[in-house]
Amino acid sequence: MSDLLTEACSGGRHLESLGLSPGSSGNISVRVGDRVHISATGQPLGSLSADQLSVMELTADGLAHVDGPRPSKEHGLHGALYHRDPDAVCVVHLHSTHAVAASCLPPWNEHSALPPLTPYLLMRVGNLPLIPYHPPGDADQAQLLRELDIQCHGALLQNHGPVVAGRTVSEAVDRAIEIELASQTRMLVGQAPGARLLTDSETEHLTSAYGQPWKMAL
Repeated sequence: MSDLLTEACSGGRHLESLGLSPGSSGNISVRVGDRVHISATGQPLGSLSADQLSVMELTADGLAHVDGPRPSKEHGLHGALYHRDPDAVCVVHLHSTHAVAASCLPPWNEHSALPPLTPYLLMRVGNLPLIPYHPPGDADQAQLLRELDIQCHGALLQNHGPVVAGRTVSEAVDRAIEIELASQTRMLVGQAPGARLLTDSETEHLTSAYGQPWKMAL
């Protein structure tokens, strides 16, 4: 368990070093059985240590605080993704600049806030629905995420940022980074009518080859 907690703290520091978690924004968690270890409220990801993580228990209703400092107010989002995927080990939530900017735009369609501009979003993330705006920490938003009727590893929260899960810490961290990169591409392309999107056959080839969900209902 200590190795997993150390890996999560290292992942948080890596995200901060890339400029994706400014100040005390963002949070990360790892699950060990029914216990979830999550960054505490106001704790910068760049200074995480295993003994500073809040300990919560995964229950039928979400996450319940059992030990350590007060958890991030966004813990409901983490609980929602752990409930969606029993094999998920890590959840990352960021306020990374380009992903937040992209979340303020209309979604590309109902299953992906971002259009298929590059292969890597399809290879690492797949579906990325836009969740309507709610205040940070709002339980109703976490419930919307939990009850999404499409297969996905996470979502883009409107006017807020991304939240994504992985079956390893590195997978969750890499997905969060890829969402930011794809969002940056989206913002650079803007509303250019001539921008080329990957075709249906190209997206289907990539998502099938890399085992990611795309346009798939639960």
